[in-house]
Amino acid sequence: MTIHKTDMLKTLWATVREVKIELLESEELAEGTRVLVTLLPDDETEFWLQTSQTSLSSVWDNAEDDVYAELL
Repeated sequence: MTIHKTDMLKTLWATVREVKIELLESEELAEGTRVLVTLLPDDETEFWLQTSQTSLSSVWDNAEDDVYAELL
């Protein structure tokens, strides 16, 4: 399988205005380009807190580290 530059994923910020997605930065997109749209809550701070909490929980809440708690 050959990977071309156009095969790489790129994240672009956009907003919805009158039922159309408008990019917040200039980007040339070919007609018919497939996109994946992720809806973010209005309060982006809460979104990022919840997202990072998932990662933190996987690092800190694990049975392997329980041995360190017993040392205290």
